[in-house]
Amino acid sequence: MGSGFQSSRREKYGNVFKTHLLGRPLIRVTGAENVRKILLGEHQLVSTEWPRSARVLLGPNTVANSIGDIHRNKRKVFSKIFSHEALESYLPKIQLVIQDTLRAWSSQPEAINVYQEAQRLTFRMAVRVLLGFSIPEEDLGHLFEVYQQFVENVFSLPVDLPFSGYRRGIQARQILQKGLEKAIREKLQCTQGKDYSDALDILIESSKEHGKEMTMQELKDGTLELIFAAYATTASASTSLIMQLLKHPAVLEKLREELRSQGLLHGGGCPCEGTLRLDTLSGLRYLDCIIKEVMRLFTPISGGYRTVLQTFELDGFQIPKGWSVMYSIRDTHDTAPVFKDVNVFDPDRFSQARSEDKDGRFHYLPFGGGVRTCLGKHLAKLFLKVLAVELASSSRFELATRTFPRITLVPVLHPVDGLSVKFFGLDSNQNEILPETEAMLSATV
Repeated sequence: MGSGFQSSRREKYGNVFKTHLLGRPLIRVTGAENVRKILLGEHQLVSTEWPRSARVLLGPNTVANSIGDIHRNKRKVFSKIFSHEALESYLPKIQLVIQDTLRAWSSQPEAINVYQEAQRLTFRMAVRVLLGFSIPEEDLGHLFEVYQQFVENVFSLPVDLPFSGYRRGIQARQILQKGLEKAIREKLQCTQGKDYSDALDILIESSKEHGKEMTMQELKDGTLELIFAAYATTASASTSLIMQLLKHPAVLEKLREELRSQGLLHGGGCPCEGTLRLDTLSGLRYLDCIIKEVMRLFTPISGGYRTVLQTFELDGFQIPKGWSVMYSIRDTHDTAPVFKDVNVFDPDRFSQARSEDKDGRFHYLPFGGGVRTCLGKHLAKLFLKVLAVELASSSRFELATRTFPRITLVPVLHPVDGLSVKFFGLDSNQNEILPETEAMLSATV
């Protein structure tokens, strides 16, 4: 599954080898023990380092770009956004956004491009649910296009020339910040009629609790980072989830059985809004196994970058101070001795009977590890679980091309042509809803 080039280098040179990225030497590191040393060595042996373009485009005030005490304090402020209580309040909204989206997909007469639409869905989830912005549909569509231009250029060569990717990224950032500021100001003025606390409310409250009110610039950078964090990786994982359910109908059927056994699929009926709660979802063991296996075999990002603060030894090699290191999540998953038949999609490997991931915590790290573990991992898993439940209960879907597309790993893992799928709606008895029936229904109402 992993990139053939990297795996051939690994076979030749072992788990620690030198390569290059954007013209700079880079040490690529694989394997639980090596990765553990890097992740637990944050602030002593290594420090986080994003490429310069990402540092500028994401902004200096972000969690990703901060280090030391500033990083610790920012994480404290941001962690409240992903507390159990916060996730419980987002859940009905996430379910509604996903239900609306699947309904729209099913009403399309032609196949949809799943990866493109998943990006649109996760962007909408971030803006509408996480940030609670009531931006008109048309403006949201425009903002999404600008945002795509921003993301495409986050990892570009930092050369500020007209027509360069970097310049396009900077221009997109300026337009986004303007739109975000407008939405933030409107939101701060209008506090009536809210039925839940969204991430931005929590962020503003939490920063006050920690004795430091956020400036408008910090709020803009914070919201941009939240959208960035929630967007690309979740869209990648959502697409991989749909692709694996298409490839493995037995897995989808087993998921439906689990939903029936929990009373979430009454003779085929779909889970209505409000029936899904966090404890209901966490009781769905097989669903949890499916999500874990998607994240093992199709980890959205290949790894994380660090700068070496002091020369240290890794796997018998000296890693020089000042060099860059990348710990590889994907290679570590691909070579972890704890996983049997590593290339096979097999959710049962995470079942209680087998628990292949229980031996050693650094063999399986789809969300990174150490002090920089992904803050939003519980939100990402929640989103994927709701998507899987809704797909299993209210949709029939089939591949619209003769073969499955190839996978590319850059900038995040996704199918080359986006994955073309035809969706059909199901009624409460899991019978297909025909387009003309829908027309008749709307005529009689």
